[in-house]
Amino acid sequence: MSVNAKLLDILCCPHTKIPVEVMDKELLVELNEKIIAGEVTYVDGSEVTEQLTEALITKNREIIYQVDDDIPVMIYEKGILVE
Repeated sequence: MSVNAKLLDILCCPHTKIPVEVMDKELLVELNEKIIAGEVTYVDGSEVTEQLTEALITKNREIIYQVDDDIPVMIYEKGILVE
């Protein structure tokens, strides 16, 4: 993953304050399959339409945050709730 390790050490969910970690490739593949099937929405209710190439997940495994061009998108409304 391209997210800087020092940055990763201090990042946390803006809503729950739970630290995040790199989402493993297996989970990312499963998530992308659900995105293709139209089964994934952001916290704000809008549909996720593009597959993710990188992502972070809270350590309690409840919220996923996408990474765009090596920059984590840590906006709660654009988080993806894990079901």
